[in-house]
Amino acid sequence: MRSIDAMSSAVIEAAIGGHRDLGPSLFETVYETVLAGRLDRAGWLVERQVAVPLTLDDHHFDGAFRVDILVERRLVGEITAVERLTGVHARQVLTYLRLLKQPVGLLMNFSGGTMKEAIRRLVNDYRPD
Repeated sequence: MRSIDAMSSAVIEAAIGGHRDLGPSLFETVYETVLAGRLDRAGWLVERQVAVPLTLDDHHFDGAFRVDILVERRLVGEITAVERLTGVHARQVLTYLRLLKQPVGLLMNFSGGTMKEAIRRLVNDYRPD
C-alpha cells in the first residue's frame, strides 16, 4: 500500500501540471477530468464523483454528498474554481473526511494564477505512515 503522503504529492503534482497546461478559471469538471486522467495514467486508483452516505436520526441517505475524486479509496480531493477559498470550503472537506473515515484531503482551487497558494491539505485523525 502506498503512503498517503505519496498520494498527496502525486495529486498535487498532477494538479499543478494540469493548471499549468489548461490555465485558470475553467469549469471544475474540466480540472476533475484532467486530474483523474493524469493520476490514472500514473497508476493510481481514482474514482470520480463518489457518493458519500450519511446517517442522521436513524435515516440513511446514500448519496447525500459527492466527493470530486477519491484516490486509492483513501485520499479525498475536492476541486473548486472560485475567486478565493473560504472556511466553508475547508469545512466541507473535513466533513467528507469525517463521514468517509479518511485521514487526508486536498482542497484545490484552480481559479488563481498559480496553484501554489491554492492547495490546502486537511487532516482528520491523521497519523503519518
